[in-house]
Amino acid sequence: MCSLTLFPPPLPDGQTTLCESNNELLSGSNTQVCLNASPMSLHFPRESLKLHSRTESSSKAAFLDHSETLWMRSAAAWRDGGLTGLLNEITDSNSEVPKWLSVGSGCILALLRWISSFHSSLFPHLTLSSEDMIAEFSQVLNWSDCVVRAFAWHPHTDKFAVALLDESIKIYNPKSTTTPTLKHRLQRNVAAMQWKPLCASALAVACQNCVLVWHVDPCSLSARPSSSCAQVLSHPGHAPVTSIAWSPSGALLLSASPMDTSMMVWDVAAESCVPLQRVGGGGVTFLSWSPDGSHVLASTPSALFRVWETRMWTCERWPCLKGRCQSGCWSPDGSRLLFAVEGETVIYALTFAGAPDISSSLKGPQAAAVVADLSETTFHTEDGDLIDIHRNLTVRVRVWCYRVKENSNKPPNTKPSGGRPLIIRTQ
Repeated sequence: MCSLTLFPPPLPDGQTTLCESNNELLSGSNTQVCLNASPMSLHFPRESLKLHSRTESSSKAAFLDHSETLWMRSAAAWRDGGLTGLLNEITDSNSEVPKWLSVGSGCILALLRWISSFHSSLFPHLTLSSEDMIAEFSQVLNWSDCVVRAFAWHPHTDKFAVALLDESIKIYNPKSTTTPTLKHRLQRNVAAMQWKPLCASALAVACQNCVLVWHVDPCSLSARPSSSCAQVLSHPGHAPVTSIAWSPSGALLLSASPMDTSMMVWDVAAESCVPLQRVGGGGVTFLSWSPDGSHVLASTPSALFRVWETRMWTCERWPCLKGRCQSGCWSPDGSRLLFAVEGETVIYALTFAGAPDISSSLKGPQAAAVVADLSETTFHTEDGDLIDIHRNLTVRVRVWCYRVKENSNKPPNTKPSGGRPLIIRTQ
């Protein structure tokens, strides 16, 4: 089993990790260069990325106040707040409606609030605001205060997308002098991004109220693509969107929201979706599609997650003991799943032996196995000092490019003969 004792010791003061080369992390001072060449360096000053302080509702002061009829106010309340908003408006307008209607609306409203409070006691995340919910379930640490809110490498070409604090997305390509900046009125509180496989131009963006799919021509010289280049995918009650996942073929797109127990399967070309719903969990927070396309990991805000098989779209429930599944990743052949659980300092593994073209159901193990222990460890530095790693770690399994079959007989501290190593991010 792998542990922190097999990792290199922490860097001394004044040193930082500069880059990765040939499966090794190279370190140095902030002023040093990597590999005798200056790598691309991007700096985003926080002051230049601040959002405008004016809120959307502040423009109301510019208009003269006017009276509206009860029916106009009720229609607006229904549009903005649904049934609860309508009942609130009728209850507050007791001088304009019959007494029995006002009292009845108040009783129904109190009953709905009691049911809502009971539901919220089972799933406390439902009481959070949209922004706090995204910060809670985002794969980015300190999302609310982070300048870079999402990052996505293209799987086939040398370019990447960066979502910034000012709700803009920049696309960088070292072979191009043009840096497209993507902006859209619905592009708010970006939680995740992912490039479409087998395509050079499509980028899916998980936003607060929808999913945007940008189509940016890599040969275009435009630095500000029009908002007409973005498809808007939305579904009632499916917000905020905190995770998205493309199928390996790029034919389907999955989206998840902690407020919605349904996982949406989108046909992007037709802009239509099919909800996959299961009882329990309180929503869906994180998605990961296996590289072979046979399975999908779907985490929930509660102490359980599901593994779907994509042939018949059936799933297995996996309960967690201490907390929710925070993140996970698949082996390149799709047979193994690594995942991390909130409140635990270990990494678990599941192995699926069933082939998707033979069986329509999952043939997984009966229990998860611990493959890495990241608990308290003491390191010895070159100067003879002891460094204690004693605080609780937030483990997020991010990328696994380790070739399982080629290296299954090697000890944990042996470098793989091909591919790239497992990358684990901790806090």
